[in-house]
Amino acid sequence: MKCSISDAAKRTGLSPHTIRYYEKEGLLPFVERNANGIREFKESDFEWLALIECLKGTGMPIKEIGAFIGWCMEGDGTLQKRLDMFLKQRRELERKMAELNQFMDKIDLKIHYYQTAVAAGTEAIHQNGCEPVLSENKTA
Repeated sequence: MKCSISDAAKRTGLSPHTIRYYEKEGLLPFVERNANGIREFKESDFEWLALIECLKGTGMPIKEIGAFIGWCMEGDGTLQKRLDMFLKQRRELERKMAELNQFMDKIDLKIHYYQTAVAAGTEAIHQNGCEPVLSENKTA
């Protein structure tokens, strides 16, 4: 069954404007149009839209997503390029996750500080009434 752009927008949670933008940027070369020029989305197009959203969510620029889609359209001769792209993106996500874990540790420290201060009814229970040092020579 084929869907219109408004149906595709409802199904994906994307706006019709976003879908048109993706098409304009060359991310949807496989979406067919009927005799009247109206886009007709098929099931496999929704898989592509989900992948595009996934890659965007990882921070991949639209230009790189477009390159990937172009490689897919070229065929098997680009398999190594596609694998390399995903390996690179995985390394970037691992780096971002490590950074987020450091932020989480700092937030947890602040939560502990304030939980103990709230329980005691004062910050005076902490040394000199200062909040814990989060990094060298800095307090939050």
